[in-house]
Amino acid sequence: MIGLIISLLVIGLIAGFIARAVVPGRQSLSIAMTILLGVIGSFVGGFLGFLLFQHDPTDGFFQPAGIIGSIIGAIVVLAIWVAVSGRRSTARR
Repeated sequence: MIGLIISLLVIGLIAGFIARAVVPGRQSLSIAMTILLGVIGSFVGGFLGFLLFQHDPTDGFFQPAGIIGSIIGAIVVLAIWVAVSGRRSTARR
């Protein structure tokens, strides 16, 4: 169980950093938020993988993805975050 948590955090950190490098715009995220972005991206990637391929229906749609799926999911989550936070900050002006 501890190994799963540590691997999820390490993959989350890697996926979060890559997503932050790929998505344009300003992201003022701490390392903890980058890890959280990657972990959320991992589950989003697992969900998208299940929807597209329906590869493993016994685990259900809420499952962690591999590193590629985590990166894709983190990019999706970060792009949505940048779009929503950018729209919110321009509405205040």
